[in-house]
Amino acid sequence: MASMRSIKRRKESVQSTQQITKAMKLVATVKLQKARARVEANTPYFEMLYKVMCSILSKTLVSQNAFLSESDEGKTVVIVMSSNRGLAGGFNSNIVKLVDSAGFDKENTEIYGLGRKGIDGLKRRGFTIGKDDSDVINDPLYDDCIAITKELIGRFLDGEIKNIYVAYTDFQNTVTHVPTLRKIIPLSKEDFPEDMLDETDVDKSLTMNYGSTGLNWSTELAYLGTRANFDSPEEDILNLLIPKYMTNIIYGAFLESIASENAARMQAMDSATENAEDMISRLSLQYNRARQGSITQELTEIVAGAEALA
Repeated sequence: MASMRSIKRRKESVQSTQQITKAMKLVATVKLQKARARVEANTPYFEMLYKVMCSILSKTLVSQNAFLSESDEGKTVVIVMSSNRGLAGGFNSNIVKLVDSAGFDKENTEIYGLGRKGIDGLKRRGFTIGKDDSDVINDPLYDDCIAITKELIGRFLDGEIKNIYVAYTDFQNTVTHVPTLRKIIPLSKEDFPEDMLDETDVDKSLTMNYGSTGLNWSTELAYLGTRANFDSPEEDILNLLIPKYMTNIIYGAFLESIASENAARMQAMDSATENAEDMISRLSLQYNRARQGSITQELTEIVAGAEALA
């Protein structure tokens, strides 16, 4: 049996660790509340933009647009969103496993890393890291997403990239976080749910009338902050909206990932705190048993000494 001194030292060490995990849980809880508020604030804009894109793709006949055309040349770029710190359960490892099991050709795939943990994990699995922009994940701004979009779209239009994916963790609630891989460019009807492409459902949510030469828009583009001629041809509308769509997908993925990271860290620290409490209980029991054994031994020695003197 371990000595009383070693048990006491270990118990104090676990108690110190428990204080740290409690503090980290509280910090993660506060950050989660802020992240959820940002996700909820972004949802109306994203839903409207998503419906606009679905409506266009359900009715447009444009097939030669660069953003809709599949190509066999160029690299596949995967924007991978993880975290710069650990202690978040399986948050980072799940993203790495998702990308690794997606069937990408590693020799022809470039990772655009946003988060050092994901970058390190994919590098160990043989992926090429094209860019490390991990500092952005600490406090992502919409301007950061615009810069990423401009860079990647420029490379896409130059033929250097053939398609772009984003890998992130979808925040559903405090307990459920789903690793998600989404194709951003090129767009196709197959990338959207069939029910969203249904003309009846779309017309219920949008006020859009299509003419023989183009689109006649009402207030949706103004809501999205986009300026366009109301009789613009379909291709011009697509060239205007798709970069905005891509930017908001990336920004939304940022917000979802940050909320998921803090929720995962809060759960991990809560579990660690409970485990520490269990360890402290077991160590207290061991300490009491060791103390009782020590007292019993001392009493036995006193009685034996007294009998020897009698």
